Amino acid sequence: MKLFKNFLFLHLFAVLFILGCGSDDNQTSGPATPPTEQDPTFTNPLLPSGPDPWVVHHGNFYYYTHTLGNRIGIYRTQYISQLSKASPVTVWTPPSTGPYSKNIWAPEIHRLNNKWYIYFAADDGDDANHRMYVLENTNENPLAGTWTFKGKISDPTDLWAIDGSVFTHEDQMYFIWSGWRTASSSNSGNQQIYIARMSNPWTIEGERVMISQPTYNWERNGLVNEGPEVIKNKDGKVFMVFSASGCWTDHYALGMLTLKDNGNPMNPTDWVKTATPVLSTKGENNAYGPGHNGFFKSPDGTEDWIIYHANMASGQGCGNNRSPRIQKITWNADGTPHFGEPVKVGTKISRPSGEIK
Repeated sequence: MKLFKNFLFLHLFAVLFILGCGSDDNQTSGPATPPTEQDPTFTNPLLPSGPDPWVVHHGNFYYYTHTLGNRIGIYRTQYISQLSKASPVTVWTPPSTGPYSKNIWAPEIHRLNNKWYIYFAADDGDDANHRMYVLENTNENPLAGTWTFKGKISDPTDLWAIDGSVFTHEDQMYFIWSGWRTASSSNSGNQQIYIARMSNPWTIEGERVMISQPTYNWERNGLVNEGPEVIKNKDGKVFMVFSASGCWTDHYALGMLTLKDNGNPMNPTDWVKTATPVLSTKGENNAYGPGHNGFFKSPDGTEDWIIYHANMASGQGCGNNRSPRIQKITWNADGTPHFGEPVKVGTKISRPSGEIK
């Protein structure tokens, strides 16, 4: 009997040890593949909290991140609808002091020129000092290798900047972000979208150009344009979806700019703004202030999806109550994307094509 008790004790200890190891935030391996016999549906939100969500697909995995504030973490999963089964891995922690030590906002991970890059906004504890910064990793797996700090990415004005992203059009790389017109902190809450050419993934080349500012009433509840992200249709036509109005309001919504055929991204008049939001608050669906989006393909590449955050209730503002949601995009006959309305929380949605084998 004593031997049997010892066996049970050792068996229990081994199980607890394994479980304990699996919860390590610094693990470098991705989550285990879920069983093949799975529910073909999922429900939003993907996580209970996840402001400023971003996801990219590479190889057999999706790499997801969102604002954590004091560090940058990445989730790795084969199936984005099953994100809650993954665990974040901290890949970069800022220094304790200095210009990029605090308020780490809206990181984005991109695969460029066979390397990984993370773009993020940070400051020294004073929001007026927010600027954009870049990390680089040469490893095939962004959860492994070394993330090297490449420095600040800025145009010659070196003014307040957040929500940086990149896209390529006709073999030219562009940096897009939300910024202030001048250095004065009185610009706080008054943001525009800027664009500049890039000479490499961590360097802006030349002057910035403003391509969008709050003009319609639905953009002016806080005078904010931020979070610009590009999606292209099957013919390569360029659409830039951005967040408008203050995130501290329920009016926060997604707007869209369309680049004219044969247009120059650096020419503001070649961008045409849609007169109404493309995704906005739907209270009965527990989607208040939907915004700060990204785009991704289904595993088999046949579907386009949007990821965005929203609050469950009115008045929850810009905090950690914002949760990540995903839904499929359809395409109108004229080639423009159709986003519909935020899917009601708890509604069963068919998983992205290719998740179920």
